[in-house]
Amino acid sequence: MSKEMQREIASKGGSAMPSSARSFSKDPALAREAGRKGGRAVPDHKRSFSINPRLAQEAGSKGGTMKRINAEKAG
Repeated sequence: MSKEMQREIASKGGSAMPSSARSFSKDPALAREAGRKGGRAVPDHKRSFSINPRLAQEAGSKGGTMKRINAEKAG
């Protein structure tokens, strides 16, 4: 199977299930643990946030913005 075909099939996987049914959206502790495992798997010198602090700052800002938006929608 070609790499293009693999990518096409893989891209459909994320849209096959609504976000509300995904395990990480229902279980934040599970998401945190997965993030920790992923972080341990990558050497420090290859982590994009350690190489580019501005990228880390932008990601944190986006996360904070989304948290606020989601809270406003719920409230």
